[in-house]
Amino acid sequence: MLELTMATVAEGDAGATAGMQMAEAPSDPGALLLVGRDRNQCRLATPDDWLFVSRTHLEFRCGPDRTWTVTWLRGSQPDPSSDVRIVSGGATQPLLYGGGMTLPRGGSGEVVVRDRTSARSVNVGFYHEV
Repeated sequence: MLELTMATVAEGDAGATAGMQMAEAPSDPGALLLVGRDRNQCRLATPDDWLFVSRTHLEFRCGPDRTWTVTWLRGSQPDPSSDVRIVSGGATQPLLYGGGMTLPRGGSGEVVVRDRTSARSVNVGFYHEV
């Protein structure tokens, strides 16, 4: 099972959890959770006017071996207006535009999408239950 919690944080809102959303999916091969602005496709949706987040920005997918990966999906622009990093196990790693990373099995952490032009971020916590 992969559990996600998402908070959108704007300047001055640090620590606020009023807008927190949650989603989960079993660790079945092919299971999928999407994060972005498109409420029709994404289980976790950001505000419509947060254009630094693509319509479908992050894809969490369970592979055939029941491990989860997160991919920063390429949007319609050649250069993104955000940065994405993964914080897990005391380490912070950037996620490349269009790139992916395997989440630690039985681990937890956070995927942070940061607006390059403003003090806003989307923080997606993850917990991979085995």
